[in-house]
Amino acid sequence: MKRARFHVVVTAGPTREWLDPVRYLSNASSGRMGFAIAAEAARRGMAVTLIAGPVGLATPAGVTRVDVESAREMLAALRAAFGRADALFMAAAVADWRPARRRAGKWRAKDGGSARASIELVRNPDLVATVARSKGARKVVAFALETGSGLRRARAKLRAKNADFVVLNDATVLNSERATVTILSVDGSVRRLERRAKRAVAHSLVDLVDPRRVPRA
Repeated sequence: MKRARFHVVVTAGPTREWLDPVRYLSNASSGRMGFAIAAEAARRGMAVTLIAGPVGLATPAGVTRVDVESAREMLAALRAAFGRADALFMAAAVADWRPARRRAGKWRAKDGGSARASIELVRNPDLVATVARSKGARKVVAFALETGSGLRRARAKLRAKNADFVVLNDATVLNSERATVTILSVDGSVRRLERRAKRAVAHSLVDLVDPRRVPRA
């Protein structure tokens, strides 16, 4: 019986959390890193499911794409795809919070004459922790964007998310063609890639889960 292709799930881009019909909370993620990972995995002959937030990028050749918008939509797609996958790259920049309610009409806070307004927020589900809780032998690569050195927080995330690796980067990666990343492994090893094209970073990251390769320390 022919063995099924190694199946990778990749999330990419931002999520949007709508406040009203014309406004939403989001972030500056371009999705390029996740799309580069999906393209590299497909190039190696892997089956790839790419779960993409709202981005203006073309689908890489050989990749199955699922478009979503909110964090909860991404979680639903992730649960469906990860159940039949061998590895996950959680490269999406998922909104941690969403408005407590989405208004049916445009929010007109300024009409009241006040100089200030507030929005009640509720926490979104933790996507990678939710699906990685029962990952078994499957590999999970989480991502952490920090504005400081971030190593301590990234190590904590590695444990808290039940991930095998955490890819640490900073805000300079947003909307950039290049990235500097630090890859932390559950075995304690750390590897840093300096100012490399995202395609080159993707190559090193796919090595982490490729059953035909042994990751370099």
